[in-house]
Amino acid sequence: MAIVGIHERTDLRGRVGVFENRIHAGILLGEMLAPYPLDNGIVLGIPAGGVPVGLAVADRLGLPFDVAVVSKITLPWDTEAGYGALAFDGTCQLNTALIAQLRLSEEQIAEGIRKTRSKVAGRSERFRGKRPFPEVKGRPVILVDDGLASGFTMKTAVEALRNAGADTLIAAIPTAHDRAAADIADLTEGVFCVNIREGGRFAVAEAYRHWNDVSEDEVMDMLKQEDRRQKLPSRYEEEREDGTG
Repeated sequence: MAIVGIHERTDLRGRVGVFENRIHAGILLGEMLAPYPLDNGIVLGIPAGGVPVGLAVADRLGLPFDVAVVSKITLPWDTEAGYGALAFDGTCQLNTALIAQLRLSEEQIAEGIRKTRSKVAGRSERFRGKRPFPEVKGRPVILVDDGLASGFTMKTAVEALRNAGADTLIAAIPTAHDRAAADIADLTEGVFCVNIREGGRFAVAEAYRHWNDVSEDEVMDMLKQEDRRQKLPSRYEEEREDGTG
C-alpha cells in the first residue's frame, strides 16, 4: 500500500470531540497506520502532548518509541501562542509573516529564541537521560504530535530529522487544520491524520473530549514504562545509582 499523500478518516472530517483523550487518539492513529509496511520503523513523539499519542501508536504497531524534543517559540505576552519553533539539534524556523504582523523587535525575537533553546536543551537532557538519539537513516520514522494548528513545530521537527539522516518520514497526528496537513505532506513521505478540519478558527483541544496539559514528570514516567516495555535498561538508571535522581 502506498504511503505518499494525506491519509484521513473522511467520516471524521470537520468534527470536534472526536477523541476521549490522547491515548484514544493514538489508538485510532495506530489503526490507520497498521496496514502499511513499517518494518524496522521507529515512532518519535514530540513532547509533551505527542508522547502519550506516540506511545499508543508504537504499542499498536509493535515498534520502538523515543522522543524528538521540539518547542514553539512563544510570544512575550502569550505563552500559548508561538511565532516559530526550535528543535533538539538547534534547527529553528520563524513565522516571518506573523513576526511582521505583530511588529516583534529583534530583541524580543532573540530573547524568545534564547529561552526556547534553554528549554529544549533542558528537556532533551531530562527526557533522553544517558541515551543517544536513535538512528533514523534507512528506516521508516513516524513523527507524532497531538495536533497541528500552524504546523511550525512539526515543520521544524521534520527539518531536524532530515538533518539527522531520516529518508522515510511519516507525520502522524490525530487532528490538523487542512492547510497545515497539506504543508507537512509536501515535506514528508506521507501524513496520517484521523480528524482534518477547515476554517479560520482552529484549536487542537477541540478534537478532544478530555484535554489537559502533560507535565514533564508525566513524560518521564511514560518513558520509564516504555523502557520496561522494550526490555531496555532505564535511561535514568545511572542517575539513580549515583544518588542524583
